[in-house]
Amino acid sequence: MKIIKANLTHCHIIQTLAQKIWPIAFQNILNPDQINYMLEMMYSLKALNFQMSEKQHQFLLLEENENYFGFAAFETNYDNKSETKIHKLYVLPNFHGKGLGKKLMTEIERIASENKNEALILNVNRFNKAIQFYEAIGFSIIKEENIDIGNNYWMEDFVMRKEL
Repeated sequence: MKIIKANLTHCHIIQTLAQKIWPIAFQNILNPDQINYMLEMMYSLKALNFQMSEKQHQFLLLEENENYFGFAAFETNYDNKSETKIHKLYVLPNFHGKGLGKKLMTEIERIASENKNEALILNVNRFNKAIQFYEAIGFSIIKEENIDIGNNYWMEDFVMRKEL
């Protein structure tokens, strides 16, 4: 399995993966209406195009034989700091525990180091079992954050950090 750098032509692949992953990943955390709202907000083709083109988010895809198993999005030098912000990291549920998330994270770390960034940061829902994954690979919780995303919905997150 290889990691490829996604471009605008891959937006539909990322969208399809998110539509498969999100309802399962968040079924015990968010109600279906909020899941649908957030999928549209973050994974519509227009939103993905904006993230890549305007916000300069870099996307990676896990690919093997033209099949896709997960994706990540990140931004080096986030907020003009020597940090890489991981915006997204998702693997199809049937492939959890096979090292694919770690493979994506290792590539992000490599790119962050190449850009002379000193740390990785990310937000994760406070009730998401992925917290254990992040802690196992060296992240620590540094604070809590509540983000109003509109439509009376909130993202109730931990902010996690890993020094490089």
